[in-house]
Amino acid sequence: MAGNEHDARLPRTQNPAGLATPGGHYSHVAIANGLVFVSGQLPIDAQGQKLTDASFDVQAEQVLANLKAALAGAGSSVAQLVQVRVYIADIEHWVSFNQIYARWAGEARPARAIVPVSGLHYGLKIEVEATAMV
Repeated sequence: MAGNEHDARLPRTQNPAGLATPGGHYSHVAIANGLVFVSGQLPIDAQGQKLTDASFDVQAEQVLANLKAALAGAGSSVAQLVQVRVYIADIEHWVSFNQIYARWAGEARPARAIVPVSGLHYGLKIEVEATAMV
């Protein structure tokens, strides 16, 4: 393979504009076989500021904004979501998240799981990963 050609058998990876540089050995997005796989998005703004001290609602809104930016950067959208996985540090946040998510997702109703976990990186309260169609 010469130059910048892409081997169609391999996934394309990217880090869309509007998202902080990944903090580890991964890409925000991988695209393969007509699907977009979005890595876990934390409440970290585009400048890399971790919203550790922000309320759960503010963190949830940032995570969903990050997810939307990742989807858009990959040529996808909220309407094309297939599955969303949500990790929250306290199950007490389920109702609040569901309300924020419903406003954000609108008519889209992809498969979804909300999983309570004992802790998330940097002491943050929420992480969301997703799969969508291109």
